[in-house]
Amino acid sequence: MSNEKTNSPMSGYTMLAIVIILFVVGLGGLVAMRNPAFAWLLVISVLMMPGFFFLNPNTSVVLVLFGDYKGTVKTSGFFWVNPLYIKKRISLRARNFDSEKIKVNDKVGNPIQIGVILVWQVKDTFKAAFEVDNYENFVRIQSDSAVRALAGMYPYDNFENEAEMTLRSGHAEVNAALEERLRNRLDIAGIYVIEARIGYLAYAPEIAGAMLRRQQATAVVAARFKIVEGAVSMVQMALDHLAKQNIIELDEERKAAMVSNLMVVLCGDKDVNPVVNTGTLNQ
Repeated sequence: MSNEKTNSPMSGYTMLAIVIILFVVGLGGLVAMRNPAFAWLLVISVLMMPGFFFLNPNTSVVLVLFGDYKGTVKTSGFFWVNPLYIKKRISLRARNFDSEKIKVNDKVGNPIQIGVILVWQVKDTFKAAFEVDNYENFVRIQSDSAVRALAGMYPYDNFENEAEMTLRSGHAEVNAALEERLRNRLDIAGIYVIEARIGYLAYAPEIAGAMLRRQQATAVVAARFKIVEGAVSMVQMALDHLAKQNIIELDEERKAAMVSNLMVVLCGDKDVNPVVNTGTLNQ
């Protein structure tokens, strides 16, 4: 549960005028009247100086007094607070985190290399300052942990079941799962995940060559399957058309020879050299 609260500090310009007045009066009293009591005005003005600070847009300051959280200032400007406050600056800007490529095993045990690109920002300064030791380091470690867990949930690729979700094909679903996992992990540090996606994905070098050959073989088999499927349809269409038009009557043996010749022509990976037969059909 968040305990963040907003602190409204005093205007720095007003307090700067007061400090200048105290300093001038104290210094003038010492010089003109030689009265040591005016030295206290100089001491007070000097002690008030550490209380000044300024904030740029999308920047915050967490205020702590002797271990007691006094609130967070998120408004940009020039301010003054109790000089005894410890001021911890926390940026509220969106940040990019491009993780290093890590080597993990996918769902089926194949070693892969994977990296994540994370866009995040601090939303709860209390959690970022007090719930974790170092929220920036927390983001890095939890991102690596989430990526390792995610990689074990999906195979890199699937050569048997194309319907199964994989890291390579299911970009939208996998990235959505990664975002949800990171939001759950980083919420404890007050971090809001704007976007998370896989930035690098590849097989590990030791199996990359073998997997490439497997992908190529799978592609060749799939292409051959389509070619044979189309060739069978074309042969069937040719036989049906000849029978329907009564162009020629073929017995089973001649049909088999015709089918054989057409399949060779249609399924061959090289150009066919035609042979002209000037004799009978049996020659």
